[in-house]
Amino acid sequence: MAADLVFLKLGGSVITDKSSPETAREDVVRRLAQEIRQALAETEGLQLVIGHGSGSFGHSVAHRYRTHSGVVDDHSWYGLAGTSRAAARLNRLVTDWLFEAGLPVISFQPSASALCCARRLVRLEVEPLRRALAGGLIPIVYGDVAMDTEQGFAIISTEQIFSYLVAPLGAGRIVLAGIVDGVYTADPLQQPGAAHRLGHITPRNWPDVRTLLGGSHAVDVTGGMLSKVEAMVDLVSRHPDLTVTVVSGAIPGRVQQVLLGDTAAGTRISNDAGA
Repeated sequence: MAADLVFLKLGGSVITDKSSPETAREDVVRRLAQEIRQALAETEGLQLVIGHGSGSFGHSVAHRYRTHSGVVDDHSWYGLAGTSRAAARLNRLVTDWLFEAGLPVISFQPSASALCCARRLVRLEVEPLRRALAGGLIPIVYGDVAMDTEQGFAIISTEQIFSYLVAPLGAGRIVLAGIVDGVYTADPLQQPGAAHRLGHITPRNWPDVRTLLGGSHAVDVTGGMLSKVEAMVDLVSRHPDLTVTVVSGAIPGRVQQVLLGDTAAGTRISNDAGA
């Protein structure tokens, strides 16, 4: 849709303190807002859809009620409501802080139109986001709950939402800003000496890369990195012109750097064979 439409995810591990229930990192979000604003000011034609994770807000409630499994007992629907409420509360904070930085953001609650089948997102209303982009706005989506035709309801991640929106909105890039600066062979927070950053992952080298990551606890350090990377590899294989970059949102300036087109930072996931 845009000359350069980028989907940017602000990971829950970056914008919240996962060790403290429902604790948002306001200083980090406000810094990221300034980086985003600067990148937009410096790049003509750049448009964004911003997504964010739930971090210490939605995950604790979802875990308690096993929301990802759908209806499992008499308390499941109450747990669904609680998970949705927690995710929306964080979204309100993030949206407010980005707006206060001068960004024309508008929030779209995924659960209002999303439908899943066996945890797979099969329907999401796209036209409102398309019109928001056409008006110069920055849509915000987030990890949320969704009704599910097989199990009652499910949880949908920001990555699932992005994957669904790539084709109809025409995104050329996805930036996943987590706590670590890319995809590593070991946990860079727990084993810094043994951790090596992978510069480039492609569908061709993914089987070998996956073997490297399979035995590492660290690949899940940002909340399921292995499954996220696997999903992104599948996505770029289906959309050959798409590039995904995994970087750290905790490093000041890194998100701005990648939005401005730096291809050396973090880990790049793409279809091409170049380094």
